Amino acid sequence: MKEGKTSGSPPAKLALFLPDLFGGGVAKVTIKLAEALADRGYSVDLVLCRAKGPYLRQIPSSIKVVELRHSLLFPAQLILCEFRALPFLVVSALVRSRRRLITAPYLPALVRYLRRKRPDALLSAKVSSNLVAVWARRLAGVRTRIVTSDRTLLSSELKDRGWLNLIPTLRCTYAHADVLTTVSRGVADDLSQTLDIPSGKIVTIYNPVVNADLFNKAAAPFDHAWFQQGGGVPVVLGIGRLTRQKDFGTLLRAFASVRRSRAAKLVILGEGELRPQLEALARELRIAADVDMPGFVQNPEAYMARAAVFASSSAYEGLPNVHIEALAMGCPVVSTDCRSGPAEILEGGAYGQLVPVGDSKALAAAIIAVLDEPPPRDWLRRRAWDFSVERAADRYLEVLLG
Repeated sequence: MKEGKTSGSPPAKLALFLPDLFGGGVAKVTIKLAEALADRGYSVDLVLCRAKGPYLRQIPSSIKVVELRHSLLFPAQLILCEFRALPFLVVSALVRSRRRLITAPYLPALVRYLRRKRPDALLSAKVSSNLVAVWARRLAGVRTRIVTSDRTLLSSELKDRGWLNLIPTLRCTYAHADVLTTVSRGVADDLSQTLDIPSGKIVTIYNPVVNADLFNKAAAPFDHAWFQQGGGVPVVLGIGRLTRQKDFGTLLRAFASVRRSRAAKLVILGEGELRPQLEALARELRIAADVDMPGFVQNPEAYMARAAVFASSSAYEGLPNVHIEALAMGCPVVSTDCRSGPAEILEGGAYGQLVPVGDSKALAAAIIAVLDEPPPRDWLRRRAWDFSVERAADRYLEVLLG
C-alpha cells in the first residue's frame, strides 16, 4: 500500500472528476474512493461541473470540493484561443455535441483548474468526463496523469444516448489517456471491441463498495410500514434509476406472477423519466396496491438489510454496486444475466440466481425459489468483502501514481 506522504516531500495531489453528485452508483463509489485516498495522506480534490446532488452532504471534510464554472462562450474560446492544440476531429465533435455532453461547456474551467492546481493525477468517470479530462490536459499543457474510468457497457450507452457518431472521437481521445480503467472484465471487453483498443491497455478495477460505513447505514432507522411488520409479508426490493436500462417493466411483470401464487410486496427505490409508464403498468397488472416507488433514498442499505430478496431486471450494467451492497447486507440476489457485471459478482450463479434478460417468467420463478429457500446470509456477506474500499484504493493508487 502506497502512502501519500514521504519524508521531506508533500503529499501527492489527486483529483477525481465527475459531472455532479446526483443519484447513482458512480457518485457513491467516487466519494468512498476519495475518502480512502485522503485517509492515506493524499491531498484530494473532488472536481465537479456542478456541486449539486443528494450525495453532496456525504463528502467528508478531508475532501476539497472544486466546482467548475460553466462557459456559455466555450466554442468561441476553443476556436479563437486553443483549438490548434487538439485534432480537428475532436474539436468539431466537442462543439457539435455540447448539448449532449453535459461536461463540454466546463472544458475551459477544467483547463484553468489543471494549470492552477497541477494535480499529479486526475481520475475521471463516465464517457463525457473522460473526453473532457483528456482534452483539458492537452489544452492545459500540464503533466497531470489522466486515468479514465468506464462504468458501464460503452456500446450500449452510446446506442441508448444516440452517441454512436462519437466513436471516432472516443477512439482518438482515449488514445491520449495514460491509463484506461473499467469496473468489470465485461466492460473491458466491450470497450476494447467498441473502440478497437488492445485489451492489454485496459485495467479492470472493481468498485470500492464495502466498508464499515455501509453497515452503519444499514442499522439506521427508517420509516416504511412494509418493513416494520416483523415476520409478515416478504418484500421484494428493486433499486435503480427508472430508465430503459433497468427494465423495471420486466420486474413488475415478474412480481405480478409472484403475487398470483403468494402474498408479497414490491418496493422500487429510485427516480427517473419512466415513472409514469411504470405506475401505469402496475395499475394495468393490478398490483399497484402491493407496489411502492418512494423515489431516491439516502440509505438503501437499510432496505436491503430487511428485504427478503433483491431483484435486478437490468438490460445491461457495468459492475452494479447494488448487487454488491445487497450481498453485504446478507440479502439474497436474483438478477438478469446481462452484460456485464452480475455474473462476475455472483460468480456465475454461485452467490445468486441468474436469469435471461427480459424473461419475466424466469425472474418470477427465481424470486419464488429464493423466498422458499433463502441462502445463508453470512455466506453472502463473505463474498461482498471481495469488493472492499481498501482493495480498490490500492489498485487505483497503482494506476494514478504509476
